[in-house]
Amino acid sequence: MNNILTKNRSFWICLGLTLAALAVFYQVYNFNFVNIDDPSYVSENPRIQTGITLQSVKWAFTSGHAGNWHPLTWLSHILDWQLYGSNPIGHHLTNLFFHITNTLLLFLVLKRMTNAIWQSAFVAALFALHPLHVESVAWVAERKDVLSTLFWLLTMAAYLGYVKRPGAGRYLLTLLVFALGLMAKPMLVTLPFVLLLLDYWPFQRKISRRLLVEKIPFFALSVISSVITFLVQQSGGAVSSLAGISIKSRVCNALISYVQYIGKMFWPRHLTFFYPYHVENVSILFTVISAALLTAATIFVLRLAKKHQYLFTGWFWYLGTLVPVIGIVQVGGQAMADRYTYITLIGLFIIIAWGLPELVKRRLSASPVKSPQRKIVLWSSSLIVLSALMICTFFQLRYWKDNISLCQHALAVTKDNYHAHFCIAKTLMEQGRNEEAAMHCAEALRIKPDDIKAEVGLTSALLAAGKLDQVEIECQKFLQNEPNDPNLLNNLGVAFGREGKFDQAVKYLTKALENNPDFAKANENIGNILFQQGKINDAVSRFAKAIRLDPKSASAHYRFGQILVQTGKADDAVAHLDEAIRLKPDWIEPMNVLAWTLATSNNSSIRNPDKAVKLAQRVCELTNYKDPFSLDTLATAFAAGGNFSRAIETAQKAAGLCQSPRQDAMKKEIENRLALYKAGKPYVEPLLH
Repeated sequence: MNNILTKNRSFWICLGLTLAALAVFYQVYNFNFVNIDDPSYVSENPRIQTGITLQSVKWAFTSGHAGNWHPLTWLSHILDWQLYGSNPIGHHLTNLFFHITNTLLLFLVLKRMTNAIWQSAFVAALFALHPLHVESVAWVAERKDVLSTLFWLLTMAAYLGYVKRPGAGRYLLTLLVFALGLMAKPMLVTLPFVLLLLDYWPFQRKISRRLLVEKIPFFALSVISSVITFLVQQSGGAVSSLAGISIKSRVCNALISYVQYIGKMFWPRHLTFFYPYHVENVSILFTVISAALLTAATIFVLRLAKKHQYLFTGWFWYLGTLVPVIGIVQVGGQAMADRYTYITLIGLFIIIAWGLPELVKRRLSASPVKSPQRKIVLWSSSLIVLSALMICTFFQLRYWKDNISLCQHALAVTKDNYHAHFCIAKTLMEQGRNEEAAMHCAEALRIKPDDIKAEVGLTSALLAAGKLDQVEIECQKFLQNEPNDPNLLNNLGVAFGREGKFDQAVKYLTKALENNPDFAKANENIGNILFQQGKINDAVSRFAKAIRLDPKSASAHYRFGQILVQTGKADDAVAHLDEAIRLKPDWIEPMNVLAWTLATSNNSSIRNPDKAVKLAQRVCELTNYKDPFSLDTLATAFAAGGNFSRAIETAQKAAGLCQSPRQDAMKKEIENRLALYKAGKPYVEPLLH
């Protein structure tokens, strides 16, 4: 039995790593998409939702969407949507699959490189279970992290094959896999440097001009990828200018971040999805201390590198792989990010895995402790560390289950986190908690007064809350600095429209469209105004354009359906109302309008009493059978199907709920229809002339 276990240690280690990762990360099965990047990347990206087609593949390779060029990542998202649709389960499980695959690859590649099975296993276990890696696994939009790391490790595996048996085929295979990795995420630009480190240790290759020449094609691909990435991110507005963040601040933040990442590796506390970058908080004292610590560590490594070569490879792996994301070229508003450690910490894990056994051996060499007892010390300490990491990761992962949990945690563990305030505001608006959303947007603006997203969010929340006067005040204030922002112009136009100031509404909505002709929502809103002004044909063309620009807009389909019903085009209306309900299930308004249309249409090809009853009953369930409008619709549907007893009973209940004077007219209409039902006649809408 022992011989079998010994011969199959790698299998049992792989099984153990897989089970340990599953024990911690299985929770992602129940997680939703989050509203941070996931909508742009997947859940609201129409390009992703077309499935694998020639057009979508072309888009993946030519798009700079979201400020990134990573075609393989886009293709993986497209394939996921084709397989799982809008269900987040599959998207999360794919990320977990890649993470576990990366863990096993890391173990197997390190084991083959070093012939040190237990050190390799410990590195892989730290990689699999560390809380800093939660973000890369639990965040669907971070598919690029886990996918690119897969190609990173495959490149190492291919390079290992080339080193053991040099040949043009193996060399080209290594180069090809590396190129594919760059197309998953440009983080791999530092991999040629890491290959040189691996030449030093563990391959023990003599560093020479030949090794450097060997890496030239790899470095050339890295340069090309870096240039493409910089241009794409700059065109997308993701790269911060020197006017916004000075070189001095960037260097200071970079030095501090290098040390903070190490600190979070040893003590993973207060982890969050966004660490705000506050230039005024970059401490010169902390910068000097960080620089001193990094310098001392580097000198220490260099002094011991000849005897302990793994120190050199591990330390410079860590320093080198962080360079693209350390903030010298600042992309985004974060000071640092947990996801940036997914590859970089492998270097430090190598130092720990190879250094601890040596340290324990040296400490116990003078003592009478025997070798088996030393192994017990290593095994017990390793199990304690890994168990602690599993517990921390398990609880850190739970914050990613939904937007509210994620953002509330961010606000609890960071100071002045404007991005978390804005993200929680978006979720609150989706839940109809508009006044709370406005408060969070206002707080985001207090922290970062020039945040245009928070400005738009505040005015949108106030608009949804019906505070039209405040919308006008805030929009006019923000437009002084952002006079051409289409979102602010749109919100101001909608506010004027709701007040009946149609000329002013059209003025601002038209200006919004001048600045962004493809603004679907503005086309929809101006269509509403034009319809209220009686300009039916103009309104119809606006709604048609809005739907063409954004076929996934449930509100555009609903409003267009309403107009078509009122203009006697019920056959076209049904299709749009159906689509609105498909896009937004259990949305009461379009369900009620569609049920009414199917029950009362004077066109026999449209009338569908059975479907009308089902829709109307669902609306009544959602309103707890206490809404006279939906009960009136249900009554007409029953009557359309010939069930007059149910129609009479339901109509009487609807009339009884009309208690206020404002509902007198409606009550009279219901009573008129009730008389028809008692006479055994359904209600049919009159023909429009």
